[in-house]
Amino acid sequence: MYRTNTCGELRIAHVGQEVTLCGWVQRSRDLGGMTFIDLRDRYGITQLAFNMDTNAALCEQARRLGREYVVQAVGRVIERSSKNAKLPTGDVEIEVSSLKVLSAAQTPPFTIEDISDGGDDLRMKYRYLDLRRNPVRRNLELRHHMAQLIRNYLSRLDFLEIETPFLIKSTPEGARDFVVPSRMNPGEFYALPQSPQQYKQLLMVAGMDKYFQIVRCFRDEDLRADRQPEFTQVDCEMSFVEQEDVLDTFEGLIKHLFEELKQVKFEPFMRMSWHDAMRFYGSDKPDLRFGMQFVELNDVVKGHGFSLFDAAELVVGICAEGCAEYTRKQLDELTEFVKRPQVGAGGMVYIKYNADGSFKSSVDKFYSAEVLQQVAARFGAKPGDLMLLLAGPAMKTRKQLCELRLEMGRRLGLRRPDCFASLWVVDFPLLEWDEETQRYYAMHHPFTAPKPEDEALLDDPARWGDIRANAYDMVINGVEVGGGSVRIHESGLQNRMFHTLGFTDEQAAAQFGFLMNAFSYGAPPHAGLAFGFDRLCSLFGGADSIRDFIAFPKNNSGRDVMSGSPSPIAQEQLDELQLDVRPTAAGK
Repeated sequence: MYRTNTCGELRIAHVGQEVTLCGWVQRSRDLGGMTFIDLRDRYGITQLAFNMDTNAALCEQARRLGREYVVQAVGRVIERSSKNAKLPTGDVEIEVSSLKVLSAAQTPPFTIEDISDGGDDLRMKYRYLDLRRNPVRRNLELRHHMAQLIRNYLSRLDFLEIETPFLIKSTPEGARDFVVPSRMNPGEFYALPQSPQQYKQLLMVAGMDKYFQIVRCFRDEDLRADRQPEFTQVDCEMSFVEQEDVLDTFEGLIKHLFEELKQVKFEPFMRMSWHDAMRFYGSDKPDLRFGMQFVELNDVVKGHGFSLFDAAELVVGICAEGCAEYTRKQLDELTEFVKRPQVGAGGMVYIKYNADGSFKSSVDKFYSAEVLQQVAARFGAKPGDLMLLLAGPAMKTRKQLCELRLEMGRRLGLRRPDCFASLWVVDFPLLEWDEETQRYYAMHHPFTAPKPEDEALLDDPARWGDIRANAYDMVINGVEVGGGSVRIHESGLQNRMFHTLGFTDEQAAAQFGFLMNAFSYGAPPHAGLAFGFDRLCSLFGGADSIRDFIAFPKNNSGRDVMSGSPSPIAQEQLDELQLDVRPTAAGK
């Protein structure tokens, strides 16, 4: 066999044993009479020792090894004279008696160290080298451990892990599909699943009762730190349940993960309606690790001659405790922040509540000290606090203030990755209006049930915007880690939903006929949820980006720079698929 032990397991108790190790050369040190090599594998590092006096040829062989050579070393475990307390194996070393090069290596384009000198693009191009680094390896180990815990937890609750197809029917609702041409059916296409939504509902019709799957999904969307074109969901569905059953089950799962992986115990997750989340935080995924809840000020600040406030649909602000000492430079930086195109505000008003009880604001000429005192009272502000105000269209302004609130939380160190604040956001709108197409779309998907008490509003188009969905999202630290809904299981209600979304009977039958046909054979009440597994991994790993928790991620352009995909395919393949692909402007 190639090895008797790994590079991470030898301890002082192994002294005197003959062992064989295999691994990569991390670094070497030539001290004249002695040469030392740090040998690395997935499990750790062990020091190899070569003595010029006892075996000069072997020592010379060791000196010729380059970084990342793959070698096999045979020798005796001895106690180190100079111990390394930073390594678990730091009390011992191997007195090498034979050395074999299994594979030579070029000098890597960046250092294989915890803190590398390689930039993101370079490391993604050589991702197989990046994966050798401890931080990335630990991320994948965390991912594996989380998957094991999830499978074991759900299996104990009688969930069945069932695979669903990757080649499915394309649907026009939601994000863009990745499509796959069918050679055997020219001119027809499969789609890669954005989620297994319809199939897991069919599994409930089939009587499977409790289903889950850790499944790859695909969406042709613009990318960002927490989004990839292919991603992984923990997809779940249950029969004969109501919303509370689903929330209890999957809140229990997340609490279990936190206890096992972070030794953190949660109180019951708080519940917040979508309307309250938007009103008080400007987001349907509020970060509750810190306060700064929104305060609306229309009745206090309007009518005093300040045209920006007087004309605004909404004047709203936050209070940053202890920040009245902010300098003009710091306030200007915040003003420039809200003016960035990504935020889109026209400006910002500040009010300092000074430590001596006086006020200093950017609107002093419009507001007396008495009015500013009323503003401070509305916030519950104390001397030493800073109030920041925005004004404009209500929904747009709330979203802008959300960005400012998060920025203040970041500047004040309140968004710590080792603190966790969780909640369920519930009672989402069932439908959302799209100005461009002048129609309503399902906020989640067409199979989400309305709240029972709101069903009658489906018959009144003027009230469609008031219908609440029987839907829920789990939010942790301002990240939506999972979401789902109670599904429509009655054919009549599902048809009413399709009509509300503008589908004709023919269109609904063409897109979803197989599901509706299944419902006609008896569908149980059912509900489900899907977690973003990559997001969960990054949350537990204390990172903002999901890329380092995926073995082979795409870059921000959706490209795999390591393999060079996407790429053109041969004309013979195109002909076989009966596809006519025009050359691009670049001639490719």
